[in-house]
Amino acid sequence: MARIVAADDDDTPQFYSMELNSISSASDSTLGQLLKNVSDVRKVAVGDETPVHEALNRDYEDDLMRTVPFVLSFDSLTYSVSVRPKLDFRNLIPRRKTEDPEIAQVGRPNTKTLLNNISGETRDGEIMAVLGASGSGKSTLIDALANRIAKGSLKGTVKLNGETLQSRMLKVISAYVMQDDLLFPMLTVEETLMFAAEFRLPRSLPKSKKKLRVQALIDQLGIRNAATTIIGDEGHRGISGGERRRVSIGIDIIHDPILLFLDEPTSGLDSTSAFMVVKVLKRIAQSGSIVIMSIHQPSHRVLGLLDRLIFLSRGHTVYSGSPASLPRFFAEFGNPIPENENRTEFALDLIRELEGSAEGTRGLVEFNKKWQEMKKQNNRQPPLTPPASPYPNLTLKEAISASISRGKLVSGGESAAIQHGGGNTSTALAVPAFANPIWIEIKTLTKRSMLNSRRQPELLGIRLAAVVITGFILATVFWRLDNSPKGVQERLGFFAFAMSTMFYTCAETLPVFLQERYIFMRETAYNAYRRSSYVLSHAIVSIPALIFLSVAFAATTYWAVGLDGGPMGLLFYCLIILASFWSGSSFVTFLSGVVPHVMLGYTIVVAILAYFLLFSGFFINRNRIPDYWIWFHYMSLVKYPYEAVLQNEFSDATKCFVRGVQIFDNTPLGELPEVMKLRLLDTVSRSLGTTISSSTCLATGADILRQQGVTQLSKWNCLLVTVAFGFFFRVLFYFSLLLGSKNKRS
Repeated sequence: MARIVAADDDDTPQFYSMELNSISSASDSTLGQLLKNVSDVRKVAVGDETPVHEALNRDYEDDLMRTVPFVLSFDSLTYSVSVRPKLDFRNLIPRRKTEDPEIAQVGRPNTKTLLNNISGETRDGEIMAVLGASGSGKSTLIDALANRIAKGSLKGTVKLNGETLQSRMLKVISAYVMQDDLLFPMLTVEETLMFAAEFRLPRSLPKSKKKLRVQALIDQLGIRNAATTIIGDEGHRGISGGERRRVSIGIDIIHDPILLFLDEPTSGLDSTSAFMVVKVLKRIAQSGSIVIMSIHQPSHRVLGLLDRLIFLSRGHTVYSGSPASLPRFFAEFGNPIPENENRTEFALDLIRELEGSAEGTRGLVEFNKKWQEMKKQNNRQPPLTPPASPYPNLTLKEAISASISRGKLVSGGESAAIQHGGGNTSTALAVPAFANPIWIEIKTLTKRSMLNSRRQPELLGIRLAAVVITGFILATVFWRLDNSPKGVQERLGFFAFAMSTMFYTCAETLPVFLQERYIFMRETAYNAYRRSSYVLSHAIVSIPALIFLSVAFAATTYWAVGLDGGPMGLLFYCLIILASFWSGSSFVTFLSGVVPHVMLGYTIVVAILAYFLLFSGFFINRNRIPDYWIWFHYMSLVKYPYEAVLQNEFSDATKCFVRGVQIFDNTPLGELPEVMKLRLLDTVSRSLGTTISSSTCLATGADILRQQGVTQLSKWNCLLVTVAFGFFFRVLFYFSLLLGSKNKRS
């Protein structure tokens, strides 16, 4: 009943396929038995040594069973966007009403059609290529087929085996490879693919099987020689451009998808590298996948690997068919392709020439429609339909279940046979939203981030150097402060600058997520992991570095400045610095999720932190801030750590900071001779009816705190508020990812 057929290839591993023979008299219960049988086939495909069930019926053992077929069809795809005209000063002048339609349209948004009634079809084992000049709609068509256009904006239908694909199902059975190579630079090729396997392959699959899948994929991609080489970037030498592109493809096909979409996979590559990439895609298609890609200008060798072509011009189809039909098509159009000339180059050049003419490509579009109708009438190009199946009522989910059973979709759902009343059996496909539980995702993300960071120690080194140098400068400027009124004022300045430094130092982390943004969007677009897992992992990874920086700054400044509090004071000082780093890092991380550009992000961060410092209570006390700005005082991230360190320093009620004649310090009377100050102090004493000597304490730490308006929260409450701000901004970061990374066109 079931037979495993291995497709041998010199450069690729074996792929297992389950063939289904035609059984016109099979009962409904046979389907359940078949699924039980193919379930065992899947175990063999992934390396399980469990014995396969014996064939259910020896009469059918000699029948060669076809692979479960898939046909992707799309019909009348239309997509338009609103484009507002450029701002013109003349448009701002009120105009009188007019019947002239051109004048009436001034200032109104225009509609631009990016796709206009595009139709086509392809099947597993084939590569469909979408060609056209820049702006023709190639990437838009790929996005439409991959469900990357918002629901309601795209008109038309996309079906697999005649059934409309649900978004959740499509995410499981498909993969999308972006045009840019979005990879972590300090990971090796093997590590990159292994992390992709950890994300996309289910937890139930042993790690040894995942490693086997990665090794097989490395061989399939033809990058065995580069397996232990880092990806590299501008500052680190790594693999070549063609190898990077193949690694990018490998990440998205680690789970062996049924549908594979690629946006210009050969862009920026030389002819040889482009050919190698498309050759890999051909192997993937032959393993039972449908491959659809956009390509700018394929070479003759690349063209030989393509099965179907769609030429677009400004959103219209100007040709749809096989590469072999191109010469006849253009010959009948009246522009035959010269011998020994690249067919696609000739076609694209002709299309560009027509686009520059007065009539445009309208004539070619109309000719293509007539040519397609003529081919259908002559039965030269019948519509694609899945080959005859022994189960004509096989639904799409049942077909996917059978495909899973033969080894496709390693992270896909599990197929199961369900027994109904009357002896009927059907299949159910359990489609998991994610391949792994959240704690596995957090563990894998954390491991990957720490590995990538550990290989770039210069990043932490620069931050550490900035913190230590700042601490050293502060320590030498505010060296061993005394307890005089001037010492108090200098302490206030030190604390304000030190606490704001914690937040400004965190601005250096702004590019971290901006560099990972598109990697994150690519991986979450097809549910590699949850957004919440990324947020939690991002926070966990940041904590060790923050602890290290906090201890370094505290050790540099605490004893040098002469701060008070003893061991417990030092501990709290370290904690509030850590809390400030945590809050500042979370704030900058949130902004990186909202602002897409580094320079714009830096501008916003510096401006907002300046406002936080202004309203922290150092430059102006709380009771002097206008009522209409008091809300910003309570929102200031600098306020709470600043008040916390003040209370930590001036919490000793027995410690005196102003004695006797020191009351005249920081005033014009401070310049008087000591004898004159004593006489003035005696005069003040007699006037007040009390005795004030040169040793009388006039202001303690509690008085300093009251003067600064630090009376509402204790230092521990200030610490908790600072930490809470950090969690608050992490939650906002999550929502910014949730709302801002839909990865779909509107």
